[in-house]
Amino acid sequence: MKQNSTIKEQSLNPQPTARTQAQPQAVRNTDECDEKLDERVCTALHAAGEKKAIEPVVLDLREIASFTDYFVIVSGANERQVQAISDEVYEQLKKAGSPAARVEGYKTAEWILLDYGDFVVHVFEQKARKFYDLERLWRESKRVELPADLTGESPSSLRKES
Repeated sequence: MKQNSTIKEQSLNPQPTARTQAQPQAVRNTDECDEKLDERVCTALHAAGEKKAIEPVVLDLREIASFTDYFVIVSGANERQVQAISDEVYEQLKKAGSPAARVEGYKTAEWILLDYGDFVVHVFEQKARKFYDLERLWRESKRVELPADLTGESPSSLRKES
């Protein structure tokens, strides 16, 4: 237990040493995510991130819906990436002991829905996400602020250049 608290302290108070590139990308600090969200939602977000999911969003529906607590919404650039993202989310959560209750839309890969009861993962192809616009339809929900490692953004990102 002492070792875990030391690791947590180190992650909260990082030393100014340079990070080596030898650390695998799959090993991530999930403390920020775990404080705000269920561990399974964090696992889904990390799994989607492993397959380069675009624009991850988590909507908190607890105050406005009774059928689920969260929507996890991500996009892929094409059908193959959408399927790869959903495969990774499905496999990682299955390994963690949470198999999906239902998977819909896998063959067409325009919008794949993975239902886990407490939360639903929506993996969209980019055009379909704009068309269905779940963020607008569920605008009364609270949008969960995600850490930069889950959103794919970093302070030195070249994407922010104009």
